[in-house]
Amino acid sequence: MKNRNSYWLLFGIAAIVILLDQVTKAMVLENLPSGTAWMPLDWLAPYARFVNWFNSGVAFGLFQGGGMLFAVLAMVVAGGIIYYYPRIPHEDKLMQVAFGLMLGGAVGNVIDRLRFGGNVIDFISVGSFPVFNIADSAVTIGVGLMLLATLLENRKKSPATSADESTEVQDS
Repeated sequence: MKNRNSYWLLFGIAAIVILLDQVTKAMVLENLPSGTAWMPLDWLAPYARFVNWFNSGVAFGLFQGGGMLFAVLAMVVAGGIIYYYPRIPHEDKLMQVAFGLMLGGAVGNVIDRLRFGGNVIDFISVGSFPVFNIADSAVTIGVGLMLLATLLENRKKSPATSADESTEVQDS
């Protein structure tokens, strides 16, 4: 397989995300009783805090109670990422990084769901935004990077559109 070496980037990024996710969750479990909050800087109190929260739903607390179903779906997504990854052009590093972030986030939350009966540990609370974790952040950033990479690739493929628009401006 010619892209086998590129798997190092995918699995390397995913491993870093999983490690950060699991270490931070272990710190929360060790130091913060369930359902409580900690504010390291008093002036951040109304805006940001750490909490120990079990979530049986998906991102943003949606679809509560589907924990193990979401674990299966995340494993299917992870399999799809691993399967599709070699088809990404070698030069498209942004898309490769996006896939690594999404894989790491998916696996990080699957680990929780398997350990905690379908729940994930969420601990970052910012304002009135739903509580989230490192894995959720990695998935969200990965999806954003994937969209950006797709947009940039589409712009590269259609330079004729830009040339046509500039010709119209000059003709006016």
